[in-house]
Amino acid sequence: MRRKHKVKFSVRPKHLLYTLIFLCLMLLYISYRYSDKLAPFKTSIGNLITPMQNGINLVGTYLTEQLELFESKQTLQEENERLKAEIEELKNRNSILIADGYELAQLRELYEVGKKYSDYPMIAASVISRDTNGYYSSFVVNKGSEDGIKKDMNVIAGNGLVGIVSEVGKNFCRIRAIIDDTSYVSGMFLKTSDTCDIKGDLELLDEGYIRVEGISLGAQIEENFEVVTSHISDKYLPGILIGYIHNIEVDSSNMAKKAYLLPVVDFEHIENVLIITQLKERIENESE
Repeated sequence: MRRKHKVKFSVRPKHLLYTLIFLCLMLLYISYRYSDKLAPFKTSIGNLITPMQNGINLVGTYLTEQLELFESKQTLQEENERLKAEIEELKNRNSILIADGYELAQLRELYEVGKKYSDYPMIAASVISRDTNGYYSSFVVNKGSEDGIKKDMNVIAGNGLVGIVSEVGKNFCRIRAIIDDTSYVSGMFLKTSDTCDIKGDLELLDEGYIRVEGISLGAQIEENFEVVTSHISDKYLPGILIGYIHNIEVDSSNMAKKAYLLPVVDFEHIENVLIITQLKERIENESE
């Protein structure tokens, strides 16, 4: 049996082009030649197409508005994210500036204290840990024997005496503050040279004071007199400001006076201190 071959029709592109041009010309001629007769037909077509065009225009306008709204929303979201990032960066910078400013204020305060006691050699140290009683009654700083620190060296900060070095390690030392319950300092009233005993009392410190005892009954002292370290102290260097006297009264023995002392150092907030690197005994030996 013979196979039937399908007949393929092919049209050359240029022939198709010529045909379309001819049809267009024919339609133009007919539209021009018979315009009066085709007017009702054109009107009908126009009436049919115009609503479709209006609908298409409305849909196009709506889609354009939605696209613009989407692009605007996306732009606002991107701008919002950028602003959030900038705000976080500014917050971080502000925090750094505040910390730097606070640290600068602390260093300036230490510098002023250092000038006040410039006769003594000193080394600065930073607090790295403290006891958990709410006060800096005993704390550790980042200087030790490698830095020349020795036990019983005096420690100052703020406007005056903080305490004394009680323990020394290679790269650290522990400070026992004058507010500690085991602390004892021989003090002296700067104006009268009368001596007194200053004893740490953490419970009393809740009211902001340190206990003062052993004041001579005849001592002519008044409220707010300055109290400094005494020259008779065996460990504390003389003339370091401790605080101001308050609530003076005669003790129960009627043979001495007692009082409270408001310390010049804020024992709730200590970050940096100055350690006087000259011991009391060495100064006494040099003076002999």
